[in-house]
Amino acid sequence: MSAATDMTPAIAIIPTQKPARDESARLGFRLTLPAQILVLFIAVFPILMQLYISLTDWSPLSGTDWWNAWELWNSFANYTDLVADNRFWSAMWRTAVVMLVCVPAEFLLGLALATLFADEFPGKRLLYSILLMPMMVVPAVAGYMFFMLFQSGGPVNDILSSLTGTRVAIAWLSDPTLALVAVMIADIWQWTPLMFLILLAGLVGVPEDQIKAATLLGANPWQRFTTIVLPKMKTIIIIALAIRVIENFKIFDTLYIMTGGGPGVATETISVYIYKVTTQDLIWGYVAAIALAILIVLSIVAVWAMKRMAAARVAA
Repeated sequence: MSAATDMTPAIAIIPTQKPARDESARLGFRLTLPAQILVLFIAVFPILMQLYISLTDWSPLSGTDWWNAWELWNSFANYTDLVADNRFWSAMWRTAVVMLVCVPAEFLLGLALATLFADEFPGKRLLYSILLMPMMVVPAVAGYMFFMLFQSGGPVNDILSSLTGTRVAIAWLSDPTLALVAVMIADIWQWTPLMFLILLAGLVGVPEDQIKAATLLGANPWQRFTTIVLPKMKTIIIIALAIRVIENFKIFDTLYIMTGGGPGVATETISVYIYKVTTQDLIWGYVAAIALAILIVLSIVAVWAMKRMAAARVAA
């Protein structure tokens, strides 16, 4: 009887705690509901409108308000046109080429610089500030800078002339292949500092005691880097690569100022293609279909990155 009596107060407390937690949760939900509705409207409404427009032939020249676009309903015609659009696939291919060249180059350069700046050396703060400056430049301004640099009579050809001892007058921005190379050089110059900054933040967070222990056990710098530093930075590396893949997929300002997508369509990436179809052709229903397809692709990349980050945290 005594044991039963002792347990009675404890049993009586449980029903009073649960309603309190439920009431707290309901209060929190009510307080955040306006913000949740606002975020939902900002995020969901444009996507739903985009999906709606992508199933029609609506454009600003159709003489119909966008909410009456159902009058120009074409089901999935825009998506079937998208699959058969060679210009779209060519733009996607150029975007992939830029991404496959720029992102690894920026990662390797950023990682090398982060490794260098992880140690102290004279003039580190000054060099650090100088190194981050390209990232602060407005992309359109960077595009104009490199547009001038890669002119036939510009500084790049002057430097090559000095190095070779012969007159170099390469028409960088008029050559279909070299124009894309010039654009990629501009992108690497501007966004390597961002990769460097992210990787440096991850590098300084690696536990120093583990590196010292590995040194005492006889591990050389390369072994310490590959067995301790890189595994500890796995999450940071995935974040850096995911950010640059997504941003590189949207490259526009620098490229458009430098080449306008030319010569012809030689440097027309998917962003430039969407811009031209939007502003010149005014086929907004088709543009909505393209943009929705791009959104799905980038969402897949983001989901993959998040899963890899979760796996990296579990492994760590």
